[in-house]
Amino acid sequence: MNKKAAGRRKLASGNEACAEAALAAGIRFFGGYPITPSTEIAEQMALMLPRVGGTFMQMEDEIASIMAIIAAAAAGKPSMTATSGPGFSLMQEGLGYAAMIEVPIVIVNVMRGGPATGLPTKGSQGDYQQARWGTHGDHPVVALSPKGVGETFTLTLRAVEISQRLRIPVVLLLDEFIGHMREIVSFPEKVEVFHRQRPRTSPAEYVHYSEDNNYNAPYAAYGEGYSIHMTGLIHREDGFPVNNKDTIAWNNRRLVSKIEDNLAYLEDNHIDDDPEADTLIVGFGSAARSAYEAKLICEKKVSYIRPLTVWPFPDAAVRRLAKGRKRVVVPEMNEGQFSREVERCIGPETELHRINLTDGSLITPQRILEALR
Repeated sequence: MNKKAAGRRKLASGNEACAEAALAAGIRFFGGYPITPSTEIAEQMALMLPRVGGTFMQMEDEIASIMAIIAAAAAGKPSMTATSGPGFSLMQEGLGYAAMIEVPIVIVNVMRGGPATGLPTKGSQGDYQQARWGTHGDHPVVALSPKGVGETFTLTLRAVEISQRLRIPVVLLLDEFIGHMREIVSFPEKVEVFHRQRPRTSPAEYVHYSEDNNYNAPYAAYGEGYSIHMTGLIHREDGFPVNNKDTIAWNNRRLVSKIEDNLAYLEDNHIDDDPEADTLIVGFGSAARSAYEAKLICEKKVSYIRPLTVWPFPDAAVRRLAKGRKRVVVPEMNEGQFSREVERCIGPETELHRINLTDGSLITPQRILEALR
């Protein structure tokens, strides 16, 4: 999705920018349940969706919310929900179901402190691993994470596009700080939207899970005159369940290949590399925002990488940048979930320095600067 020329400028929060982008990207169904600190997204969608012919449904809980958007997506409506940690936990079975039946949905998780009820009004990055492994089995999922309000707009656009192209769940990881901070953002008057292509075959010839109908391919929705069978069970090309070993392997490989075959398309990093630096910072989201400020004011030379696509993790880029460095510094607002992925990508000669904060406050540039010195 490419932005057109800048349009109206607005002082907006991250949650408001997310809702604006969702509508611009073509989202026409929102099913959700209010939960701090994501509620403003639902409020904005309830206000704006009817104006463009869309539908807003407040469901009885988060389980119903994700099942509602799955149903709407299966009927051809680009669909989204928004939640926070406890609600995201309840959505995990639905996330796996969406992956199995291959419907495109977007889940916005405005992270707060946990576990359990945790810190409803404080920020966290504690759902990073949950975004990838929260539901059981080998499954495809993409997770994106912005550093501010403007990026929340652009990554919401991208989340919708990826979900539609690959027919997978996409998780957008905000946090309380990004959701509620306000920045001046230029909202484009128009964006190029990826529209699902309808099948070019006749209903008699159409096979919903055919080999050439995995990603970037036309597919049918319920109500368009095609025979579609969807089940959470392992299934063959026509969607009906089967217990054949070859078909089981084919079904699982089909799902995982959505990610593995599209790594170049999915990868998105902000890199500021200094070949002479002996320290590399690796971070994501709002913590990486502070890290970049620390890099800019540090008197030492420092290299920096911030993945915007945090799942799949950019192994190759981190390995390349970490090679030959004395230290890799990883700031994050959890107990080290992100640094575990970084640790896989560095050699034994490189020191891993973790900066973990879980008290609900934002990691400051000053704290990271102390580690850099």
